[in-house]
Amino acid sequence: MIDLHTHSIFSDGELIPTELARRAAAAGYRGIAITDHGDYSNFDLIIPRIARIADDLSAALGLTVLPGIELTHIPPEMIARATREVRTLGARIVVCHGETIVEPVAEGTNRAALEADIDILSHPGLITAEEAVLAAERGICLEITTRKGHSLTNGHVARAALAQGAKLVVNNDAHGPGDLVSLEMARKVALGAGLSEEQFAQCRKNSEELVQKALR
Repeated sequence: MIDLHTHSIFSDGELIPTELARRAAAAGYRGIAITDHGDYSNFDLIIPRIARIADDLSAALGLTVLPGIELTHIPPEMIARATREVRTLGARIVVCHGETIVEPVAEGTNRAALEADIDILSHPGLITAEEAVLAAERGICLEITTRKGHSLTNGHVARAALAQGAKLVVNNDAHGPGDLVSLEMARKVALGAGLSEEQFAQCRKNSEELVQKALR
């Protein structure tokens, strides 16, 4: 299992980064990205600190730990610039908090994120066909999530992505140890969203490819 969307105490998670990584390793994960919620007030606080320990944790714990960020509630017109900034600070995985139906995310966030240099658009809610086309064209992964609330639109996201040829990944959006679901539970969530076994296997491959890209 690879989870490229997790949170530590640097935002609203329950665990310090080392414990988060340790618990993921103990649960059999092969890789995680620590992608705390970020905006211009805390990019420089979060990313360098995760980047400083990521390689050491990877070596010590036997899983890949990647420094990242989840751009969260950033006004759409600021997303492209924010993405460039977090890359320079050392973010290897850039997630953007999509237009979930359970939070008041600004309209236009999905499109602005897909026009920027992000890796994953998380829980993109009622994403449009045109936005799914843009994701496919730009090679940006759309997220199927195991997280309560955000997962309400998994079926719609899956249908939109599959119809337009966009890539999908399955992530936990983990905030605490109980959120690190098993591979079998992730599989069930994916199948429940309408994916086939083969399509779930492709989701896993997409996550692996993001990890390999981040390590280059």
